[in-house]
Amino acid sequence: MSDLPQADRAGDAPHPRKTKRLFGQEAAETEFLDAWNSGRPHHGWRLTGARGVGKATLAWRIARFLLTDPPARAETLDPPPGHPALPRIRALSDPALMLLRRPWDDKTKKLKTQITVDEVRRLNGFFGLSAGGRRVVIVDPADDLNPSAANAILKLLEEPPAGATLLLISHQPARLLPTIRSRCRVLRLAPLDAQSLEAAVVQAGGHPAAASPLAEGSVGAALQLSQGGAETYEALIDLFARPQMDRARARKLADACAGRTGAAAYDATMAAIDRLLHRAARAGLLGPPGDAPENEVRTLTRLAPHDAAARDWAQLSQQVGDRAAHAHGVNVDPAAIVWDALARIDAQARRV
Repeated sequence: MSDLPQADRAGDAPHPRKTKRLFGQEAAETEFLDAWNSGRPHHGWRLTGARGVGKATLAWRIARFLLTDPPARAETLDPPPGHPALPRIRALSDPALMLLRRPWDDKTKKLKTQITVDEVRRLNGFFGLSAGGRRVVIVDPADDLNPSAANAILKLLEEPPAGATLLLISHQPARLLPTIRSRCRVLRLAPLDAQSLEAAVVQAGGHPAAASPLAEGSVGAALQLSQGGAETYEALIDLFARPQMDRARARKLADACAGRTGAAAYDATMAAIDRLLHRAARAGLLGPPGDAPENEVRTLTRLAPHDAAARDWAQLSQQVGDRAAHAHGVNVDPAAIVWDALARIDAQARRV
């Protein structure tokens, strides 16, 4: 199983449970410790923030803290060195820990597109066999729960087993059931500052130069941009630099994402599309980023000259993300997903 792809691991970077340090999220750590030291910590936590800012790493730090006999009042989430639970947690074999993520499908030979209710049902045995004591469940990410799985998690949040702590990682909270959101205490993780980003990138195996401003404080984005994502984003910026999208170039960009061989190109292209839509929405309100290159400034200025355009791009970002998630879930060809997104951006650009 260790050789199979893992839905909660970003590329070749260390898995979050093996990441040695968490950089730049002292405020979120302090908030959790304050809740713990109050004597009444919440049973359900929702860790939110952009992808790649350390949400999963923090979840695993909290899990190690909770499962290594923490004191009633603690000053740090660091576990005691040499605690016997630490190697079990690292090996995913601790009986008091459960990780829910998109599973591997032996039939299709790829990761499933959702966390299914069958995965959540494993918690019945988990809580039954580990009756008593502190138990921790990590859902990474909770955004991937299908409707049945989400309702099963909701029931646990409504009637939590004794000693249970649920840590729900969420990149896009709007995709969660409102009832799940309302039953969790929120830990918000901010984008990393430049120094923390560079340190985290190096820890993940990247070059310090990968910590570019375009990553916007996200380690995941920095690594992805350094591995071809920057070139893809530049191609996208150039595609929408003119009043009319070059359909032949757009088709070529989409076709590169076709089939299994185009999986990496698909991920990079959808990340670039998401980045463009978010930066366009923000540019409509605040103007283009001051550190943006000249060609991006021109494109963003054309796409989002006022706050009304900002709202439209924000709405389109949500629509494109939802449509892509649904289409990917029912095995629509990735090239068609990308083409649909590009066509929608072009249509919106014409309306500005």
